[in-house]
Amino acid sequence: MDFLAKLKAAARTRDSWLCVGLDPIVERLPDCLPRSSAGVTTFCHRIIESTAPHACAFKPNVAFFEALGRDAFFVLEDVVSSVPEDIPVILDAKRGDIGSTAHLYARSYFEKLGVDAVTLSPYLGWDAIEPFFSYPGKTVFVLCLTSNASAAEIQMLLCGGEPLYVRVARLVQSRNPSAGLVVGGTRPEQIGVIREICPESPFLIPGIGAQGGDLEQSVRLGSWKTGGGALINASRAILYASKGGDFAEAAGSVAAGLRAEIARAASAFQRRP
Repeated sequence: MDFLAKLKAAARTRDSWLCVGLDPIVERLPDCLPRSSAGVTTFCHRIIESTAPHACAFKPNVAFFEALGRDAFFVLEDVVSSVPEDIPVILDAKRGDIGSTAHLYARSYFEKLGVDAVTLSPYLGWDAIEPFFSYPGKTVFVLCLTSNASAAEIQMLLCGGEPLYVRVARLVQSRNPSAGLVVGGTRPEQIGVIREICPESPFLIPGIGAQGGDLEQSVRLGSWKTGGGALINASRAILYASKGGDFAEAAGSVAAGLRAEIARAASAFQRRP
């Protein structure tokens, strides 16, 4: 099953377009867990178990695992393998390098880790992205318009009379229209612009919650015309809902609430003429 089919099936089964970000910070682990690689592993396992009924995707960020040192890859591999098989895993790596290096990144992530998709930077051009499409059924999410405050310093620069983020969206649409795009929920006015250019692409939308992104606008402007297609990512709000022994239950409760918020926003969007 290819990525889009797997994503749509998971979203349909759970009636959800929530993506749970896995950003474990050792210092922020619940008090009941050791501040170690073993603690991170247990933490992620329990978060995944409690939120899987409410999520259509999981997004582990490699930086939070790499910070563990030499155990990093083993912990990440263990965590990825604990995600239910019917839920896609998007590896948040934000890689971007020349073709020969990109081939090795793709091999590491798709063959060794077994993830379904990976986030990539378009800065080096399409030859840094293309190697990832040599794996049938896998895909990428290209950084288009990110949620961080200083993104505009680069992504809003005019390029041939239009912003650079628009050029990135056009590049993806012309080369692989089913590839995904990362579009920050802190910039809802631009989400609709990108959706017009890339009508078939799934959008990964971070920035909701701690960064102040607009969930309703992100769903309304980021969804496909038929509904769905806008993956609303939440990380810290879910992961650190409690520092007590009930952390997993608290995470599941927050995920359920966000899933319901997304569904309400989607329902309101679909009722509009």
